[in-house]
Amino acid sequence: MAILAPLIALVYSVPRLSRWLAQPYYLLSALLSAAFLLVRKLPPLCNGLPTQREDGNPCDFDWREVEILMFLSAIVMMKNRRSMFLMTCKPPLYMGPENIKYFNDKTIDEELERDKRVTWIVEFFANWSNDCQSFAPIYADLSLKYNCTGLNFGKVDVGRYADVSTRYKVSTSPLTKQLPTLILFQGGKEVMRRPQIDKKGRAVSWTFSEENVIREFNLNELYQRAKKLSKTGDSIPEEQPVAPSPTIVSDGESKKDK
Repeated sequence: MAILAPLIALVYSVPRLSRWLAQPYYLLSALLSAAFLLVRKLPPLCNGLPTQREDGNPCDFDWREVEILMFLSAIVMMKNRRSMFLMTCKPPLYMGPENIKYFNDKTIDEELERDKRVTWIVEFFANWSNDCQSFAPIYADLSLKYNCTGLNFGKVDVGRYADVSTRYKVSTSPLTKQLPTLILFQGGKEVMRRPQIDKKGRAVSWTFSEENVIREFNLNELYQRAKKLSKTGDSIPEEQPVAPSPTIVSDGESKKDK
């Protein structure tokens, strides 16, 4: 059983590993992680390294290095316990093209109230969140495809502006799994958000994929209406929201992705 468990975990994660191996960042990260082990154990390279071993062997770990490696291994295992025996790398910060306006604790309210004809989709994120970093290129791509005069995309760092997370009821605790959170604003007011929040304050399981965002937020319909708004100058009727508005769901109503 002790051998079967890691083998099953490895087979189960092969598709995800193949996607990672296709990106140079993860390969370089893996090489750097193993660089010290290789240098310390390969005789041609380790002969000139200092050591505190009693036998003076420079090609083996001394007690200090063993303690450091064991401590780091325990930290990595704790952070990746859901991945079982497979260690994951933190995704790099997205630096590509986007059409997104970044808010701070003062400008977000001003911008939402400035022109109530404009529909806003705002992402509440934190730089330390792996889920937020993974969603960043998807959100940037959506902003390039759907941004127009009447439909804008915004972001606010709730890890930096704690009062924003309080005002919009977005918890930054890793236990609630509310990061990232997408909120749709029409007429300056919240219409819907994903993920939804149950009565215990925990996020209902929801996958932040491009298809899910387009479907749940009706982006195609929002985009067509926003284009008409930019041509005619008419405001979007507040009594006909494009998307449903529930933000709180009961424990028995947890929806799973189709």
